[in-house]
Amino acid sequence: MKIYTKTGDKGTTSLIYGARVAKNDVLVEAYGTCDEANSMIGLAMSYFQHEFFDEKENVEKAFHQIQTTLFHVGAELATPTGKEVKWKLENDEITKLETWIDEYDAHLPALKNFILPSGHPAGAAIHVARTIVRRAERSAVNIGEDVSPLVLAYLNRLSDFLFVAARFINLRLGQKEKGLHAE
Repeated sequence: MKIYTKTGDKGTTSLIYGARVAKNDVLVEAYGTCDEANSMIGLAMSYFQHEFFDEKENVEKAFHQIQTTLFHVGAELATPTGKEVKWKLENDEITKLETWIDEYDAHLPALKNFILPSGHPAGAAIHVARTIVRRAERSAVNIGEDVSPLVLAYLNRLSDFLFVAARFINLRLGQKEKGLHAE
């Protein structure tokens, strides 16, 4: 299979089931932003592949599951209205995120002020992934009533998870949080 098809040379792309839409369509923006977030999560994981901390294996498994689910979210967003979604998001994916949030948060000091996205390169990259997920959520909202409520809930919860995960990774890798201080 060739990587280049030339079918998008005039500014259109295919959704699942072959429907052609403009590359700036709200659906393409939403699933493309999920793909961007997924890539940033992969980059973040690469930054701690040679680091060691007690929960590393569980963290890697959680992020692998999240990356897989983000593909499913993207597939759901790329499926035209009225067509069957092949990889439908389930509520248990949101529940998993909530469980991980609670597990990681139990190890973290309470927040007393806003923190600046920073720290270990892995933690900083997770903060970037969080902001990309927030953009994906805004893009999904722009789709309107055709977007699954589970997709919106998943993206909302994922950004919460990524915030806690960035803090957790930074803590485990010995990085102090930088608070926001008025000058």
